[in-house]
Parts: sequence; C-alpha cells; structure tokens
Amino acid sequence: MIDTHCHLYGDEFKNDIADAISRAKKIGVTRFYLPAIDSESHNVMLELEAAHPGEFFAMMGLHPCYVKENYLEELALVEEWLNKRPFVAIGEIGLDFYWDKTFTAQQYEAFDRQMQWALDRKLPIVIHTRNAMQETIEAVKPFAAKGLRGIFHCFSGSYESAKQIVDLGLYLGIGGVVTYKNAGLPAALEKIPLERLVLETDAPYLTPVPFRGKRNESSYLTYVAEKLADVYQVRPEVIAEITTANALKIFGK
Repeated sequence: MIDTHCHLYGDEFKNDIADAISRAKKIGVTRFYLPAIDSESHNVMLELEAAHPGEFFAMMGLHPCYVKENYLEELALVEEWLNKRPFVAIGEIGLDFYWDKTFTAQQYEAFDRQMQWALDRKLPIVIHTRNAMQETIEAVKPFAAKGLRGIFHCFSGSYESAKQIVDLGLYLGIGGVVTYKNAGLPAALEKIPLERLVLETDAPYLTPVPFRGKRNESSYLTYVAEKLADVYQVRPEVIAEITTANALKIFGK
C-alpha cells in the first residue's frame, strides 16, 4: 500500500518516527508521500525524505491555511525550491474557508499560481479543500482542461462532488473519514470507480475508527483499506493493488 498523504515530519512523531515507520512497513506500506505546508516545515520534511530514499517523497507548495500577509514571500520560496530540485507534486495547495476568510482573494491567487507552476512543470497537484468544495472544483476546471492532474486529498464530499472531480480526470484521496459512522462517504463512493481512488492517512490527523481521537499514523492505512473493501465488496488486497497502481500513475514514482 501507499500512503499518498502523511505529515510524518511533524512534531507529533519526533519521539518515535522510527517505530511509526516500522509499524507501517509491517502492514505493507511501501511508500510515503509528504505534502509541504509552509517554509517553516520545509527542512524537517526534506530531512525525512533524505533519510529514507526511495520510500519517502516530498512535495512542495503553500497550504491555503498559511496564505497570510507574507504569502508572496512564501510563494517565492516555493518557486525557488521547485527550480532547485525535483519534487513529485505541488501540494498541498487549495482553498480553505473554514477558519478564516480574511485572505480569500490571496488564497485564490496562490492556488492559481501554483496550479500554473504544476502545468508548466508537468507535475500533479495535491489539493486541500475545506468549506470550499465547489469553489475549489471551479478553480481547478480551467487547469484540468489543459491537462492538469492530481488528487483531491482527504475527500469527504458528496457523490455529486466526487463525480465532478473524477470527470475532470482527478483522483480522490480517501482516509480515515471513510470509517466514521455519520460521514456518508461510503454512500458517496459506491458509484465512483476504484480506479479513481488512492489511499492516505493525513497522519497525524483524521485517525480512522477504532483509534479516532488518537494520533494517526501510516500503519492505520489498513483500516481505510478494509473499509473500502467493504464498500466495494472486494478483498482488501484488491483495494491495495488498485490504489497502489493509481498512486504510481499519478506520481510517476
């Protein structure tokens, strides 16, 4: 299995990262994709990648929640990194209107700019959206029409939203939310082809049942796969095989 979205470089793992990685490998996780947040986390993220070549893969981007007064400087740093070395994707980027709408216009500007960079560099994007699903889909449409590909990370929306996304040629990142009793996500996914899904944890966040409320980690990906196996009425091994192939198709490595 592949964890397409995890923040294992966070402080939550500083005391037991080796053990967390070992537990994930034991249940069959072979690759870990690390989304960028802002410049404060770049170094620790890249250090984790460097310590595990061929297993950990870094992205580069500015998370919408960190689009603040200094967003132009942050974007300049993102572009500097993109010009300095290869990355597997631009992410996580997008729109988030949950906490604060002060920088709505700047979020759109940062999102558009980073999507254009992805197109220019022929890279996929990894999208964060919260309280902004339709706005995010509309923002992506003109770029998808030009061939932009990527993942709507931590998808928890409706079937209608899911269909719009896969019709654009993008994928849905499915994590712990699919195991939540009242999420409604299993019903939304029933008519979405497995070939448009990838697995993720978003560790340390959004821990699946039965560990909800505790720190999430990549080894818990097995609970996501088991729930999807139930939704699609296939064996968990089939979920692992198809979602792994999907992830490799998106990231190219």
